[in-house]
Amino acid sequence: MRFMIIVKNDPRSETIMPEPELFEAMGKFNRELVDAGILLAADGLSQSKDGALVTYKGGKHIVKDGPFTEAKELVAGFWIIQVKSREEAVAWVKKVPCNDGETVEVRRISEASDFEGVMPADAMAREGAMRAEIANKTS
Repeated sequence: MRFMIIVKNDPRSETIMPEPELFEAMGKFNRELVDAGILLAADGLSQSKDGALVTYKGGKHIVKDGPFTEAKELVAGFWIIQVKSREEAVAWVKKVPCNDGETVEVRRISEASDFEGVMPADAMAREGAMRAEIANKTS
């Protein structure tokens, strides 16, 4: 099972850089994930001032440039890990170095099999072919 671990932030604190000790702790945590063979991807995200929100409404795309000061929470960064269970993912998240009050969200990434019986067979086949193509390009 793949899980996304999402580190939260808010508009007030997104411009504050973590202390050097947190970067060091984060590097050690990342090394643990790599050594365990479960890390698939990881990155931090830039400030919302560098982003955009795109909303589809009434047949049009509405683009709002950042920063997103009205947002209650933002995504600061993420990991994608592959583990055997939700419990194992949560156990890893309990090791994430965080400052007091920070929130880390754990979400299972949907697999194509989650949509069997709902998604038409031809769409499932196209999705499978596309995933195989992506996997070949990244190998």
